[in-house]
Amino acid sequence: MNTHELYNKLELAPVIAAVNNETELTQALLTDVEILFVLQSHLMQLQELSEKIKQSGKVAILHADRVKGLSSDETAIDYIKKCTVFDGIISTKPAIIRQAKRHRLLAIQRFFLLDSSALVNVERQLTQTEADLVEVLPNVSPKIIKELVRQSRKPLIVGGLIRDKEDVMGALGAGSLAVSSTRASVWSI
Repeated sequence: MNTHELYNKLELAPVIAAVNNETELTQALLTDVEILFVLQSHLMQLQELSEKIKQSGKVAILHADRVKGLSSDETAIDYIKKCTVFDGIISTKPAIIRQAKRHRLLAIQRFFLLDSSALVNVERQLTQTEADLVEVLPNVSPKIIKELVRQSRKPLIVGGLIRDKEDVMGALGAGSLAVSSTRASVWSI
C-alpha cells in the first residue's frame, strides 16, 4: 500500500473504523469501510490481528504507541514491520513516524488539540512532520479544521467525538480528507 493508494481509498470511503477490541474488529470487518485503525492491542495479538484485517481486503493501521508489551521506541516499528502485515502506524512521536517511513510503512501523526497552546504547537510541527497524514483529536470546529488544512502540507484526518453524520459532514466539508470513529453507527455513513 502506498500513499497515493491510501489517499484514493479515503476519497472514496472517508470514514475510518477505529477499533479497541476483537468484538469491534469483527463488526468493522463486516462493513464497507476500507481502512481500520487498531487503537488497542497486545504484542501477542499483532500478527493475528494484522492478518485478519489484510485477509478481509482492508487497510490495516496500528496505533503503535498503544500496544501492550511493546516498547514505545524505534525498535517497536522494526518488530511491526518484520512480524506483522500492518500497512502502517499511528503515533504521536516524531521519531516513531520517521522509523515507520524508513521501513516504508504508512505513517499517521496524531495530535491532540486540548487548548490554544496545543494548537500553536501543532501548527509548528505540521511543517516538520514526515507523516503521510495528520490526525487531530478531538473533533474541532470547522474554522480550526480549515486553518489546519491550510497550514499542513499533509491530508488531515479528524477523529475523536465523531458521533453522527453531521460530525462527519462538518469535518469533511471543512477540508478534512477523512474522519476516524469508534462508533459503529458512523462506519456505515
